[in-house]
Parts: sequence; structure tokens; C-alpha cells
Amino acid sequence: MKVVISVGGSILVPSDIDTAYIKDFAKLANELSNKHKIAIVTGGGRTARKYISPAREFGASEIFCDMIGISATRLNARLLSAAIGDKANMEPPREFMTAMKAFDFGKLVVMGGTHPGHSTDAVSALLAEYVGADLLINASDVDGIYDKDPGKHKDAKRYERIPIDKLVDMVKSYSAGAGKYELVDILAAKIIQRSKTRTIFVNGRDLKNLKNAIEGKKFTGTVVENGG
Repeated sequence: MKVVISVGGSILVPSDIDTAYIKDFAKLANELSNKHKIAIVTGGGRTARKYISPAREFGASEIFCDMIGISATRLNARLLSAAIGDKANMEPPREFMTAMKAFDFGKLVVMGGTHPGHSTDAVSALLAEYVGADLLINASDVDGIYDKDPGKHKDAKRYERIPIDKLVDMVKSYSAGAGKYELVDILAAKIIQRSKTRTIFVNGRDLKNLKNAIEGKKFTGTVVENGG
């Protein structure tokens, strides 16, 4: 299969760099690449927000803040590439054509953001569409899609399956500000909707569960029903 994984920056760098987790993730990525073509898109997470917040205080525009966020995503991508080793590209592709060439060449592609206004979730959805991926995995710090914020509401319920139209409706009011994307941003949801790429949301910290989701085994998460 061709698999694109969007991994949140806050999973790779929750507060400090989680070297143990990154090593384990890299090991899994290498293992999966023996059977599948793998591309990974890293988010900026707290590293991005750490810089974006004071930049806003200094009066920086949102596009400037987006560019800061993109730099953070590429920093995380380089770190993960180093952990993966020779199979990965050392320099994060800055455009989809470059990523596609590396993908076709057999590289385990690792990249960050591309353009201002595009979250890395949107980049992963666009990349999945561009390479004709069989599966898109959204690996965040939440184990799926809930009817409301599980961090704020104890009675929040996780969807095992959710129609893409409902997901689009849920996220259309989310902020588009730099570093402010929540569950998934509207652009990512709309790309998933149009491409019909099979998409699964899981908690990226649980690597065994993530592997199960990719390999078609029993897992905890949310499947997006989009006709793909």
C-alpha cells in the first residue's frame, strides 16, 4: 500500500524532544516501509506555537507566523529523518513533486509544511491525493474524533466511524490562524472529501495501535467514511 501518515508535532516534541518515542516511531516507520510505501508529514506543534506567540506580540502578520510554523515542521521532519536513517530523505521536500520523486525512488519520505495557510494535516491530505495513497493516517494526541472536546468534557463520545460530510461540518468554524488548527482544519477535511482517500484518526502515541490501523487489524480510532 501507499500510506501517508500525518504526525502531530506535539507528539514528537510534547515539551522537550521525546527521543525515546522518536526512536520507536522511526523503528516502526522502517518496519512498515518493508511492506508499504510510506510518507510522513510532521507538524510543528508546541515548537511552532512557542515562536508564533511572541511573533504575534511583535505585530507579525499571520502569513509571517505561518512561515515560522513551516520552519518548525521542517525542523521536526529533519529530526525524524535522522532517527529513521538511510531510508529517509535528509532534506524535507518543499513541494509535492519533489516528494513524489523521492516516493517513487523508494525513499521513506519525511516532510513538513509547504505553503502559508496550509496546516500539515492539509499537506498530508494533499500529498495523499497527489501520490494516490491507499490510506491516510492522522496521528494526533487524541484517539479519534469526538462529538466534543474530550479534554474539556468527560461525557465526550468517540465516533468509531464518521461520514466525511459530518466532519467537514464540524470543523468549518475552526480558526485558520497560524498554529491554531484544532482537530483538523477545513482545508484538510475538504481535500479528504474530494479525494475520497481512506482516512483514519488515531492516537499517535500508541504505536502498536497505529500499526494495527495500517495493517487492517483491530484498533482504537475513527474511520472517516468518504466513499473511498
